[in-house]
Amino acid sequence: MHIITVPSPVVTQAVAASGADSVLIDLEHGAVDYGTAHAMIAATQGTGCAPLVRVSEIREAEVKRVLDLGAEGICFPLVRTAEDARRAVASLRYPPEGTRGFGPFIAQSRWGTDMPGYRPKVADEIVSCLLVETRDAVENIEEICAVPGIDMLVPAQFDLSTDLGVPGQFDHPDFVSAVSRVRAAAARAGIPTGQIALTAEQAAKNFAEGYRVIAGVDAIWLRAAAAAAQSWCA
Repeated sequence: MHIITVPSPVVTQAVAASGADSVLIDLEHGAVDYGTAHAMIAATQGTGCAPLVRVSEIREAEVKRVLDLGAEGICFPLVRTAEDARRAVASLRYPPEGTRGFGPFIAQSRWGTDMPGYRPKVADEIVSCLLVETRDAVENIEEICAVPGIDMLVPAQFDLSTDLGVPGQFDHPDFVSAVSRVRAAAARAGIPTGQIALTAEQAAKNFAEGYRVIAGVDAIWLRAAAAAAQSWCA
């Protein structure tokens, strides 16, 4: 997975064409608006890359809108309780299972269906990813993991370490303990976990620890590649 913060269908298309399994279009921390998000989702067409979207909060209106742009999944920030997790999952489902309103006027084209065919095709395909970013989430993680319909959990290292009072100290005992608790609860519930990896060494370490998904960040990749190229001129 690659987190896409740059508001560009061209960047998304290049990443999708690279063989990436998925992209995470970032409406929380990125510079992406809804119109550009639609173009970025459409730019994955014809590849095996799934377009997911990170929303800015657990809010039905925002979730509904990006799903209706054709997104194949949603990443939810700041899930603190089991009730938050239930609201997140419900926002992805149509009644009676959930709370999503029906209007896939745009999404039907991305999914290759007509309006009546959209619901049965996507009912079991939309991905739900929850970010564990706070002390509250860690303390409630067993109850969160018991909520049906969660497809992936990500202990968000920067936010979580900051909330624990040890920002960026990923070897601090409090952070290590919190992440271990999250991963153990997820494993017991059969929920895959994901993590950021910016080097091959980090990726290998994450996989060895049991993470199933690793993510990079477009702006960080771009800056690192540009810096490497600049060194050629030194």
